[in-house]
Amino acid sequence: MNLVEIKHVSKSFDKKKILDDVNLKIPSGKIIGLLGKNGAGKSTLIKLINGLLTPSEGEILFKGKPIGVYSKANISYLPERTYLDKSMKVKDVIEYFAEFYENFDTECAYTLLKDLKLDAEKRIIKMSKGMQEKLQLILVMSRDAELYILDEPLSGVDPATRDYIIDTILSNFKEGSSIIISTHLISDIERILDEVVFIDEGKIVLASSADDLRNKEKSSIDEAFRRMFKC
Repeated sequence: MNLVEIKHVSKSFDKKKILDDVNLKIPSGKIIGLLGKNGAGKSTLIKLINGLLTPSEGEILFKGKPIGVYSKANISYLPERTYLDKSMKVKDVIEYFAEFYENFDTECAYTLLKDLKLDAEKRIIKMSKGMQEKLQLILVMSRDAELYILDEPLSGVDPATRDYIIDTILSNFKEGSSIIISTHLISDIERILDEVVFIDEGKIVLASSADDLRNKEKSSIDEAFRRMFKC
């Protein structure tokens, strides 16, 4: 059974179609790059899988069940924008997550805090944008989830930190789980990708294993993407 099945899904806002008849299967145990230009529909698709939006047409199944309570308990989501209550201390946010999610691992969270040099006593409002994004990543990766969805996880951090964050992702997602990573920084993540999905103007234009795409195009995924979507 696939982890996620997206069947003929379309989504419109004010009569403007953002996603158009999307069909996609997400297997277990894979790291998938969801790649496309700004406005291609990546974030809308991610929000639909998370149950934050509902399709205008079609359906999305998580392990054969409609998106709902079960899927939300087993999907760990990192949104593109910071959502944390900035008046709270880091340790208070960790305690809140531990109470809210049964699959949250507090020990893992504190280990990652130490590794990423974040102070548990610090208030979020006193943290830089990059530090806040590191904290959000820690909260997401400290859950024992079946699917992790990361929307632009590297956008607010310096290049020296990106490799560490990628290694953090690799070493903390659970065996048999899958990760969907949406990012513009393809060259930074392509070494870890098992599969790639290219989306353009609300349609899936390519879904392939990473190795098959490299072999077919005789290039990196980043170079293949740039050729396909050159202006």
